Amino acid sequence: MLLTGFEPFADEPENPSSRVAELAAEELRRRGYEAASATLPVSFRRCGAEIRRLLEELRPRVCVALGLSGGVSHVRVERVAVNMKDARRPDNDGEQPVDEPIDPGGPAAYFSTLPTRLILEKLREEGIPAALSYSAGTFLCNFAMYTLLRHSELKGYPARAGFLHLPYTPEIAARKPGPPPSLPLDLQVKAAVIAAILSLEKA
Repeated sequence: MLLTGFEPFADEPENPSSRVAELAAEELRRRGYEAASATLPVSFRRCGAEIRRLLEELRPRVCVALGLSGGVSHVRVERVAVNMKDARRPDNDGEQPVDEPIDPGGPAAYFSTLPTRLILEKLREEGIPAALSYSAGTFLCNFAMYTLLRHSELKGYPARAGFLHLPYTPEIAARKPGPPPSLPLDLQVKAAVIAAILSLEKA
C-alpha cells in the first residue's frame, strides 16, 4: 500500500496530510502490512512525475492519497476527480493554470476505486466524523487523484486508488483566528489506516 500527503503550501507552515501518511504507513507495517508513505510536491509540473515514479518503483495494489482541506470539520472521502487544472492561487512553483486539462487524452472524470461508501460507514462506526464528497476541487488534490486513477487505467495498478481530504489538527487550528474546525491527528491517522485496509481487502 502507498499513502501520500502533500508538502506545505501557500501561507500554511505545515501540512498534516504528510505526517498522517507517514504515521498511517508505520501503523500498517506494525500490523503486518507492506506499506510506504511519500510527500508530494504542491506543483502541477512536478507532482505528476513524482506520482508516476512512486507507482513504477513500488507497484502498490492500493494508493490512498491525502490532502489538507482547511476549514472542514470532518474527513471528506472523495468520489470524483475531474480532468481539469484551475488554480485559484499559484502552486509552490508559482504556476497558476486556468481551465487546462490534466491529460488532454484522458476522460473528463474518474470515480474513485476505493470502497468509498464502506470507508464512510466504517469511519463513522469508529467515531470519526466523515462524509462523501463529490468534488476534490481543481487544485493539486484533484490533480493527484486524477493522475493516480489515470495511471491505474493505463497500467493496471494500483488496483484501488482514491483521495481523502483532511481537516486541520487542533494544534494548527489553535494558531488561526476563529479558530477553524479541526480533528485530532490520531483520528486522522486512524481514518487513513481504515481506508487503506478496507481498500486492500477489496483489491
